[in-house]
Amino acid sequence: MRSGKVREIFDLGETLLFVATDRISAFDVILPDPIPYKGAVLNQISAFWFKHFGRIDNHFVMEDFDRFPDDLKKFRTELAGRSMIVRKTKPLLVECVVRGYLAGSGWKEYQESQSVCGIKLPAGLKLASQLPEAIFTPATKAEAGHDINIDMDACRKILGDEMAERVRKLSLQIYSAGRDHASRCGIIVADTKFEFGIIDGKLLLIDEVLTPDSSRFWPADQYLVGESPPSFDKQFVRDYLETLDWDKTPPAPKLPEDVIAKTSAKYVEAFERLTGEKLEL
Repeated sequence: MRSGKVREIFDLGETLLFVATDRISAFDVILPDPIPYKGAVLNQISAFWFKHFGRIDNHFVMEDFDRFPDDLKKFRTELAGRSMIVRKTKPLLVECVVRGYLAGSGWKEYQESQSVCGIKLPAGLKLASQLPEAIFTPATKAEAGHDINIDMDACRKILGDEMAERVRKLSLQIYSAGRDHASRCGIIVADTKFEFGIIDGKLLLIDEVLTPDSSRFWPADQYLVGESPPSFDKQFVRDYLETLDWDKTPPAPKLPEDVIAKTSAKYVEAFERLTGEKLEL
């Protein structure tokens, strides 16, 4: 059905097959070198959270390859550990972003206006400051490039008053629970992005959940206010690319082996810390 920067989506009839590849993108450009185990990490972390938040309606059906339909069994090498079957929904047209700390586009906006997505914040905050309370900062989905931050009024115009308020409350609730679990594992969830869909009038949590690709994970023991903390994602890749004379348009340069290895290790570490399990490959 669709091929994204990282995932391939296949139509199974009443359900969908999500396959997380080892592809990696930076500055919205897919790089030529895959990151070993990245797809398995993204898939299995999402599966962990869908089960962890079992009381919240979601689209997850299964990720146990041995229970997949028989006609998929011949693709074990391609699918095992990095795919899940999910219910079909109609996705909402808004990305549901929650921020607990000041980073990324939120930090840039704060420097300009002392607010993020129309939400006024206290003066004197620094890069990586924890916010007084987590804030819901929606964004519109972009077909290409970065999503565009919007305020709550624009979110209501897109979703309607009732639905906008429902996803705001639910996003903050899920973030809070995920942040509390992660903190016990030595990880700070600085911010994250959720997606929701509708099926038979019911609101479901969909897509990926609290992964290193949809969130900023910071190691708690290396966190300092005023500095950009190291993170459990593609930071090594971004840092390396910033040293090159590359205009951030395709084709992207190849990555050195040590950058690939360090990035892979960070993804795997995030999974093992959060779940307390070894990655299934």
